[in-house]
Amino acid sequence: MQRSELAKFELPDVPGVYLFKRGRTVLYVGKATSLRDRVRSYFDDDLIATRGPRLVDMVTKADRLAHETTPTVLEALVREAALIKKYHPAANAEGKDDKTFLYAVVTEEEIPRVLVARGKDIDFNAPSTGGQKLKALYGPFPSGAQLREGLRLIRRIFPFFDTPKPVGTKSKHHVAHVEFNTQINQYPRTFDAKEYRRTIRHVMLFLSGRGKELRVTLEKEMRRAAKEERFEEAAARRRELFALDHIQDVSLIKDENLEESRSKSSHSRIEAYDTAHLAGTNAIGVMTVVEDGTPVKREYRTFNIRGMKKNDDIASLKELLTRRFGHSEWPFPQVIIIDGGTTHKKAAETALAALGIIIPVAAVVKDERHRPREVIGARRAGVSEADAVLANSEAHRFSLAKHRAARSRKLRTV
Repeated sequence: MQRSELAKFELPDVPGVYLFKRGRTVLYVGKATSLRDRVRSYFDDDLIATRGPRLVDMVTKADRLAHETTPTVLEALVREAALIKKYHPAANAEGKDDKTFLYAVVTEEEIPRVLVARGKDIDFNAPSTGGQKLKALYGPFPSGAQLREGLRLIRRIFPFFDTPKPVGTKSKHHVAHVEFNTQINQYPRTFDAKEYRRTIRHVMLFLSGRGKELRVTLEKEMRRAAKEERFEEAAARRRELFALDHIQDVSLIKDENLEESRSKSSHSRIEAYDTAHLAGTNAIGVMTVVEDGTPVKREYRTFNIRGMKKNDDIASLKELLTRRFGHSEWPFPQVIIIDGGTTHKKAAETALAALGIIIPVAAVVKDERHRPREVIGARRAGVSEADAVLANSEAHRFSLAKHRAARSRKLRTV
């Protein structure tokens, strides 16, 4: 297929899914924030350098293009997974098998849960994972980060349990689980099993990529409830319909833009962050950059932490990340490295999620002599431990240097 042929397909500037085809055979399925812009990118001159020979070969073989529009990027995400499952396009595999990808699964339980499972942990013959029978599974999803973010968005509309342990009405954990979900405004204090089963059916429709059918179902339920004068239920269905059409999926849009910039970048950018303070004062946060194993010192940045009233590393880290990503004009990193353990890593991920940003985070744990002892999350973040330690060391060195300078200035003025 040639770029000159694109005009005849009339691709709109809206979210959706696209299918490259050769005759009736589907070669590749993708999703897009803008169908028009995304598909055009496959005809850039540097495609082989940015996407690899497999996709170049696919585009060359394709002789037609199909597309479906979706109301939101979130629906494009689940529709893409449904079409990949249906057609098994060769170019989507990229040398992987079903065990590599992530899936959304619904457990076969008294109170079903919606979980994320890796293909290698699923028995596809008698659907189950970890010995737990499954009611349904959806996928494969090419991006695990986007799947998790998608489920977070769906859960806001159709609240479901995603607890590691089963939840049952006879379980001693049930009250605690319901109480927990109440605290995050996901469930009423009186748990309604019938209503929850209805919610799960709606989640299953959505995850199967049948958004139109789900809307029809909600409209029927709304009209029936109104006719029977169950006005609170009718209002609830109306709110769900509205929410479906107004999902704030800006995080998925940002993530797609980030993936696009990654594919078009010949190098990997790692950003590391660290903070230093003197007796709770002069709090300073720093950002360092490593590209292809080399520190890029011209892009190092310093932040005076404003909101910290005591030696609160977590609060300082959150403020540091919030202010750094307020600079949308700076290139986004492919990986973030922070100093600390699991608590600090989770704090960074929470801060990023609040900003609607999905970037892998790894953490460097130090021993009592402040030497690197362990790197948490390096493999999942797609970064070598050596690069993670280098970035962290640069951040620590830069942080100390800046703080010494600030402390020296203060001493001179006292």
